[in-house]
Amino acid sequence: MRYRFVDTIIALEPGVSIVCQKTWPQDLEIFEDHFPAFPVVPGVLLTEMMGQAASLCLSSHNNNGNSAMLIKIKNAAFRDWVKPSELLHIRAEIISSLPRLARIKASTERDGVLVANAELLFSFEANSKLGLAETDPLLAAYWEQAKNGDCL
Repeated sequence: MRYRFVDTIIALEPGVSIVCQKTWPQDLEIFEDHFPAFPVVPGVLLTEMMGQAASLCLSSHNNNGNSAMLIKIKNAAFRDWVKPSELLHIRAEIISSLPRLARIKASTERDGVLVANAELLFSFEANSKLGLAETDPLLAAYWEQAKNGDCL
């Protein structure tokens, strides 16, 4: 994935919930315009970050060679500014998952304070059709760490 908005998986209950981390680097070009004197992470990127975390959770459990694709954002709320270099915790919990659709409750926190949340709806598409590997590299790295006992 060219634009990865999740740095690491820190906790995973396959097919149930996930906790990831992300720190947005200060030197990203986007902060030159958003905004030069007051750089903040755009809400659309926070939403994509939550979607990517949710997709990892969905892919962790019987994905059958499919990837989750975000198709609807409900009730997104951005509760505080997120600045570059702040450590974020992204949480996603699967509300329901059927063969063709999944519903997720996702949130982002900074220092235990909620900064964004949304309900996300996903459909599934074959990895082969999308040109993706069978297993997401970040998920594969997590499984390797878990196998070695290096996960929280």
